[in-house]
Amino acid sequence: MESAFRAVVIGVGHLGRHHARILSAMDDVDLVGVVDVDVDRVRNVSLEYGTDVITDIRTVLPNVDGVVVAVPTQDHLSVAVPLLEAGVSVLVEKPIASSSAEADLLLRSAATSGATLAVGHTERHNPAVAAARKLISAPGFIEVHRLSTFQSRSLDIDVVFDVMIHDLDIVLSLVGSEPVSLEAVGIPVLTDRIDIANARLRFESGCIANLTASRISREQVRKLRVFQPHALVTVDYAEQQVEAWKVSRNNNGSPSVEGGPIEVEAIEPLECELLDFVSSVRNGVEPSVTGVAGRRALAVAEAITQAMKDANHLPGVGENS
Repeated sequence: MESAFRAVVIGVGHLGRHHARILSAMDDVDLVGVVDVDVDRVRNVSLEYGTDVITDIRTVLPNVDGVVVAVPTQDHLSVAVPLLEAGVSVLVEKPIASSSAEADLLLRSAATSGATLAVGHTERHNPAVAAARKLISAPGFIEVHRLSTFQSRSLDIDVVFDVMIHDLDIVLSLVGSEPVSLEAVGIPVLTDRIDIANARLRFESGCIANLTASRISREQVRKLRVFQPHALVTVDYAEQQVEAWKVSRNNNGSPSVEGGPIEVEAIEPLECELLDFVSSVRNGVEPSVTGVAGRRALAVAEAITQAMKDANHLPGVGENS
C-alpha cells in the first residue's frame, strides 16, 4: 500500500487556509503541519484541520513530500528556493514570483535538485475549462472578462498579476503560440496600483485575445468566449458551465446554428489542482501547470504592465515590486 503523501502549507491566509482544508480531507494525504507569521491565525487553522503548527520548516523537511507556498508574492523567492534546493517539491501560488528574473531562480533551483515545481493557476484545473479545451482547436478570437468586487487582500500586486494572470495562462495554453504584439491600458482607482485593466494580444497564429480584468466591479463576472471557424465556445468559470455552438449546412445548403450546454462534472478547482500536484510528485511527471508555464504567464503580465505604463506616461504605475 502506498504511504500517505506528507504535505505542509506555508502561509494560511485566505487562500492558504483553503489549501489546508482540502489537503486535510484528501485520501492518502497527511497534512503534517502549517506555517504562518501570524501566530493566532496559524494556531486556529491547525486546530480546525487537526494538524501541527510548524515554527521552523527546516526541522520537518526530511519528512515532507511537498509544500504549498501561499505567502505574499514578494516572499515566494525567499520561501520556495530553500525548499527546492533541499529537493522538496513545491506548489507555489500564482504569480510564480515578483519578476521573471525571480522566476528563473525558482526554475534553476528546481532543475538542479530535481524537485517538482508547480504553479497555482487554479483556473487551469476548472472542470469547465477542461471540458471546453476538448472543443477548441483553432482559436481565432478570444474574449475574457474577469470582474470582481473590491477585497482588501492581494493588494501587494496590481490587477494584472492578481486577477488577469489566470486568464493569461489559460489563453496561452489554448492558443499554443507566442504573442507578437500587444496593447494595454489600466488605471489605479481605489489603490495606488492598477485596479482595472484591458489588454489586447496578437499571436503568431493570428489569434487575437482581448482581456479585461477589474477588482473594483459591482458584480462578479468570470467568463471566457472562444471564436474559431464556424464555432463558438463559452465558459462561465464561476458556474462551471460550458456552451458550444457551431454552424452547419442544411440539405438545401443554408446555414444553421446548432449546439447548447455541455455536461460538466462540478469539482472544486483547487482540489483538482492539489490532486494534480500530489500525483505529479508521486509519479515523477510534470504537473499540469509547470514552472515554465507560470513564468510564461508572468512574462506576458510584465509586458502588459509595461505597455500600460507607457500608455499612461506614469513611470511608477503598475510596478510589481
